Amino acid sequence: MFLFPASFVESLLEEDLHLYDLTSLALGLEDQPGQVRAVARGQGVAAGVEVARELFRLAGAEVEVKSPSGASLEPGQEILIARGPVGRLHAAYKIAQNVLEYAGGIATRTRQIVDRVKAVSEAEVLVTRKHFPGTKRLSLAAALAGGAQVHRTGLSDSILIFDQHYQYLGGIEGLAKILPAVKKKYTERTIAVEVSSLEAASLAAQSGADIIQLEKFPAAELKTVVARLKELNPLVKVVAAGGVNADNAADYAATGLDGLVTTWPFFGRPQDVKMAFQ
Repeated sequence: MFLFPASFVESLLEEDLHLYDLTSLALGLEDQPGQVRAVARGQGVAAGVEVARELFRLAGAEVEVKSPSGASLEPGQEILIARGPVGRLHAAYKIAQNVLEYAGGIATRTRQIVDRVKAVSEAEVLVTRKHFPGTKRLSLAAALAGGAQVHRTGLSDSILIFDQHYQYLGGIEGLAKILPAVKKKYTERTIAVEVSSLEAASLAAQSGADIIQLEKFPAAELKTVVARLKELNPLVKVVAAGGVNADNAADYAATGLDGLVTTWPFFGRPQDVKMAFQ
């Protein structure tokens, strides 16, 4: 279960509804009975369904979920049906549609890259926190619905050391000197080190890093690099980051990596969802 607090759903509805729906009020439609069906126009993966459901419920409609988040969708497949006074349906339907479409787009792209990785290896697809600001909950939940794992929800999750950190410590050599002490002090935390050369990766692996994150290594070189790091530290996990997308994911995954870190699913076309009123 991905937590969406009531306050989050309320904020989405309030952002669009403000005080009342002037159009429904002006046309005298507020109290007429109605129904709206959310229907997929193409193939994809459902996501954001639980949020869309709560939006309609908050507006005062009854909701029946037909395809929960994570379900594969075919053209014409129903995602949910909301029933109630027309004014209540209009209060929520557009923001619910936006949630279904944007989250569905992320989930669909995620499933695409996950399927290509799983066809050649057991590596995990890991989505970053480099999503559009303000969309963390929906973006990460959508990626999970598509089959990925979350690389890092925020700065408090894990210790992830970049060049921007160890340049203040005297480079990778300076980091290697203090890494054992950091590992001992934060014994329950995973320590990952991002590197851009085999030499730096080897030193980090020998110094006790739990995860080596290879930044923008060409896929053609990774098989040798991964084997070398596993030889130095059999317990180390090796992931690749930088430029991983659906077109090259299989090539990266076939090198023996434990994971592929990617931002790619977050940016692209929304899924097309029709909101059919009756």
